[in-house]
Amino acid sequence: MYDLISRLPARQLLLRQAPTLLGAMAIAETFYKWHSFLLETGGFLLTWFLLDALVSLLERALGRAARGGPGR
Repeated sequence: MYDLISRLPARQLLLRQAPTLLGAMAIAETFYKWHSFLLETGGFLLTWFLLDALVSLLERALGRAARGGPGR
């Protein structure tokens, strides 16, 4: 976690990681009622990972579309 925070620029942390972090927190707080700190923390971290992966895929897909598709 320290490496993630120390290696990423502050702009990327605020614009990219903060929204996915807050989204994962909201999802975990709303839906994860497993009565186990370890399970809920693991679920939160997995949710954050999946949201970040989804945002990465969308950024790549939209970037390709803006450049004119994969063949160009």
